[in-house]
Amino acid sequence: MKRVKILVIDDDESLRRVLEYNLAQEGYAVLTASSGEQGLHLLKKEGADLVVSDVRMAGMDGLQVLEEVRKVDLNIQVIILTAFGTIEMAVEAMKAGAFHYISKPFNRDELKLTIKKALQLKALERENVALRQELQTRLGLDNIIAESPPMKQILEMLERVAPTETTVLILGESGTGKELIARAIHGSSPRAQGSFVAVNCAAIPENLLESELFGHVKGAFTGAIRDRVGKFEAADGGTIFLDEIGEMRPDLQVKILRCLEERSLERVGDNTLIRVDVRVLAATNKDLTKAIQAGEFREDLYYRLNVVPLSISPLRERREDIRPLAQHFLKRLGAQPRLTIAPDAFQALETYDWPGNVRELENALERAMIFHRGDAISLADLPETIRAPRAKEAAPLPLSLPEAGLSLEEVEKELILRALQKHDWNQSRAARYLGITRHTLLYRMEKHSIARPGGRGGHVEEEKAE
Repeated sequence: MKRVKILVIDDDESLRRVLEYNLAQEGYAVLTASSGEQGLHLLKKEGADLVVSDVRMAGMDGLQVLEEVRKVDLNIQVIILTAFGTIEMAVEAMKAGAFHYISKPFNRDELKLTIKKALQLKALERENVALRQELQTRLGLDNIIAESPPMKQILEMLERVAPTETTVLILGESGTGKELIARAIHGSSPRAQGSFVAVNCAAIPENLLESELFGHVKGAFTGAIRDRVGKFEAADGGTIFLDEIGEMRPDLQVKILRCLEERSLERVGDNTLIRVDVRVLAATNKDLTKAIQAGEFREDLYYRLNVVPLSISPLRERREDIRPLAQHFLKRLGAQPRLTIAPDAFQALETYDWPGNVRELENALERAMIFHRGDAISLADLPETIRAPRAKEAAPLPLSLPEAGLSLEEVEKELILRALQKHDWNQSRAARYLGITRHTLLYRMEKHSIARPGGRGGHVEEEKAE
């Protein structure tokens, strides 16, 4: 095991020897230098985990040593030795970044404890950097699994929108991964070092949501026994994610709109304006345009949130993502390195309709990991609903099968053509008839070079909303 290396800088030879002996007795590797210049030379050549330096020396003093050490490596902790009459210099050194100071003549136990604390702080800072880097990776766009055309398109949009300050509205069924998308936007933005604060607007009682978002002052209502910071203030300098915003009552929507436009808020029970610097991301599984028509959602807030809409397809419409998602979840859930998924189990996963979307897939695999035996998750390890889904009524195949055979590509092209013709080339209705998204239909029309007869050119034409 590598020993901790400590550099001692002092122009008093006897003190250097005492320090060297005491530190060596504690198991440290010790370097010594008689001047600041010599110490810095040793530091750059040999490196060190900690520097112990006298504050007053001929030539370069302890304050200058500290300044130069921080230029070499900000993570190296510096402890200052000071004699009577130089306490003020030691305090100045601490203001400049020194860990602590020890008065001469030093107490061995005090020295031992101070060094131990300094090294613990160094370890914590190193761990903090590592955790931030890991979190950045986990929150960033690299964590988005995108094998299907719809998700690849989402990823392309994320790469453009993440570095901006734009408000994003994420649309999709429950369990499709809307919060993961929001975290990826935050993790790949200039605000990544700030807080990401998620609020589920549907999970908090209506009478508490305002206080949860904006905070309150003592005495604002029964039970408000002290001032409390709200989620918007907690996210200052970072990102707030308002999940299920379609469930928010209209009077609170007004306050959200004001906060977005004025970048300020008032705590409940107070009229003092508090400035906040927050990027807002929102999500819903509701059709907000219908909610506007029903008077349940404010149109002005909708347009303020819907600057960049991202529509996340349900898992049943992007089956190409199921296999890589399953492998990702096995790894994340701490599966043994050799654990795999048997072919029959994969087939069941890829044919199931996943009404609970990605969240249901993750839960199914977590359950399977508990019950599996051996090196593979088998079909028997999956929940009954996935092993034996309710059979759909089989419709007669709308094609005649020639004796000579035909290719699957030809069958797909013919089905798409017939669906489009049946619905007067209305792409949305044809897509619903085929049980796919309009995006998938357009992708397959491009693939098979299908264009409407007499069209204006190109395979993809805009159509009026129904």
